[in-house]
Amino acid sequence: MSLNQTEFQDDWFSRARTEADKGVPTNERASGVALFLVGVFLGLYFMLHQVWSTGFFTARFGMLEMFLLYGSLIAWLITSGLEGIFGQRLLSRLFDVFGGILFIAISFIWLLAIFPFEFIHFADVLPDFLRFLVQWMSNDIARGLMVIGIFVLAIAAIYSPVAYKFVRIERSKSKRN
Repeated sequence: MSLNQTEFQDDWFSRARTEADKGVPTNERASGVALFLVGVFLGLYFMLHQVWSTGFFTARFGMLEMFLLYGSLIAWLITSGLEGIFGQRLLSRLFDVFGGILFIAISFIWLLAIFPFEFIHFADVLPDFLRFLVQWMSNDIARGLMVIGIFVLAIAAIYSPVAYKFVRIERSKSKRN
């Protein structure tokens, strides 16, 4: 085994040991809570668009697309809530490993392919004095962000099971000692 492989393994095991021995650090819990709140806000924002028929959702936004969009938000809320609000990183990772990340990635891919949105209407649910915050968002920018999201989720889909496995190994070692 080369030196770099040994350093890589040591780094993974030290991270796993830290996660197994300690709870979720305060700054990471705060990030999890913030992500949870952003997810709630986005869910409400999209629901307002749908209820008020602003034109943001096009005719291509059917039941499947609705399930994928809101299901992704629910998966996001579960993961961020488990880690941020309840401090349960291991359960959060377990949820990610067994489908959360993959579901969101597949949802993004489908929604990118169908693209049932019209971002010219994205600011329509905001009061006039706040619309400048999101009026810059175009369909092209949204597509670009979705592509970036798909790549990030692909990396997370590889990272999460590996991190979960190392944490599980470390926890079983600490229980035996």
